[in-house]
Amino acid sequence: MSEAFVEMLRGARNNLGRTEEVVDVVLQNPERIDELYDCYFQPDEWVRLRTSSSFKRIWRADNELFLPFLDRFVKDISKIDQPSAQWTFAEMCSDLDEHLSGAQRRSAKTRIKKYLETSDDWIVQNRSIETLSTWALDDQKLREWILPKLVVFADGERKSVARRAQSWLNKLKDRDPKSD
Repeated sequence: MSEAFVEMLRGARNNLGRTEEVVDVVLQNPERIDELYDCYFQPDEWVRLRTSSSFKRIWRADNELFLPFLDRFVKDISKIDQPSAQWTFAEMCSDLDEHLSGAQRRSAKTRIKKYLETSDDWIVQNRSIETLSTWALDDQKLREWILPKLVVFADGERKSVARRAQSWLNKLKDRDPKSD
């Protein structure tokens, strides 16, 4: 009998634990990916954090294996109130954007906008800024929504968030006809 993923992903320290081992198991035994997905619904926040890290490694190693979970991430994982799930979702949307349907992208955009408005986690803020700003390059309405938020973040105390916001502010202002 193989070891359960939930047990492999347990631990009370903010580290990767046995994440890489779990990823290797899933890549070699794709039928176990549902078991990994179920770890998102464990009460242990460290299990959920490591589950996010595992899925990110999986879609980067074999996005075909991950793609059947794309809709579930949009509908379910995006709603988990935990920073690691939120920044993973925003990153997934950026990495796999070409695989999102129009409806999935609209739903993701709404969710990530909410993250940007409500999260105080610097990684969630950075990932949300990156994904939304990338989409805003070709979306005038989103660009108009995010520009004032980028101004606020660019003036913030978190250096990495402020730098990212300023960088995107410069890129998006170049495309904004109102800034002429």
